[in-house]
Amino acid sequence: MKNLKILMSAFIVGLGLLSFTTTDHDKNKPQKEKTAAVKGYEVGDETADFKLKNIDGKMVSLSDFKTAKGFIIIFTCNHCPYAKKYEDRIVELDKKYKDQGYPVIAINPNDPNVQPEDGYKQMIDRAKQKGFTFPYLVDEGQKIYPQYGATKTPHVFVLQKENGKNIVKYIGAIDNNYDNPNDVTEYYAQDAVNALIKGEPVKMTKTVAIGCTIKVKK
Repeated sequence: MKNLKILMSAFIVGLGLLSFTTTDHDKNKPQKEKTAAVKGYEVGDETADFKLKNIDGKMVSLSDFKTAKGFIIIFTCNHCPYAKKYEDRIVELDKKYKDQGYPVIAINPNDPNVQPEDGYKQMIDRAKQKGFTFPYLVDEGQKIYPQYGATKTPHVFVLQKENGKNIVKYIGAIDNNYDNPNDVTEYYAQDAVNALIKGEPVKMTKTVAIGCTIKVKK
């Protein structure tokens, strides 16, 4: 009888340990899934298309540009001093390469509740003030910038169409001097597009983007 009591006690303790272990594992599982980092695109990756609202109220996708040979995707915004320094140069990139098949597509990734200057109305006003010649899209819900792995404004991704797919060819900064365009000695984005137009490999495929951090919804 004494042995039976000992066996029953051991059995109950064992069940308790098993229950604790199972419960603890289940608690940890969703936490790990929640904190898992989203990996952005690397050079050579195929990008997924998107549909985002432009400042004219229309929805824009890369597939809308039937004759494009590629794209200069730039994550940028209104408020960031770095982004402001590059606005004229972004307009120049679009004017120079749009007719050659590589239009600029600008995307504002910031949450306007965190940074009110980056609200939709403010985007419309800024684009008009600066004479933007390209789509200026809002990443509502902040779903697109993590796919690309953008971390700054501005952050550039040069894509090339290959067999109907948009392939990443360059990631990083526009050039090597955000402060003064007259002091630029390395034109990263421009050199990448020039190489693609000539059918040559891009020599500098990745640089460090310099700018403001993306303002994420709290």
